[in-house]
Amino acid sequence: MECPIQSRENADLLLAYCARKLEPRTAAILERHMESCPDCRAFGDEQRSVWAALDRWDAQPVSPVFDRRLYQRLEAEEHRGWWDRAVRPWLPRAWRPAFPLAAASVLVAAVLLFRSPAPVGFPETNQAEAVDMDLERVERTLDDLEMLRQLNLMARVEAPSLQPM
Repeated sequence: MECPIQSRENADLLLAYCARKLEPRTAAILERHMESCPDCRAFGDEQRSVWAALDRWDAQPVSPVFDRRLYQRLEAEEHRGWWDRAVRPWLPRAWRPAFPLAAASVLVAAVLLFRSPAPVGFPETNQAEAVDMDLERVERTLDDLEMLRQLNLMARVEAPSLQPM
């Protein structure tokens, strides 16, 4: 059976006990529980060994020039342009010098590819002339249709046997 104290909601209680941050009364109650629960006892032993290792660990001293180099690097970051900050993380180091040339080449190719050709000018025509030309076309078309109708009538008169009944 799983211990209710080791549930996700109560895991903070065990961690606080191992970090020695619990009130003495709560810590005593938890110690009594750990005497009878092997899972909580094992968890507590593992956490105590982690805390003991952290207590023995000595951090390496920071070099005397660390602060100076850190502030120089921060200042250099602030003075970089927005383009450099946006592009630098995505480009491999070897490609960085060639990137401006490649970007300019792509831009020139896009301009040459997508530039619109010069508009073709139509000869200047008067509006009245355009209407006259359209009326002439309409008249010719009507004349042609009348001629076709007459030819159709003549074809029916000459071939009465072909008419549908």
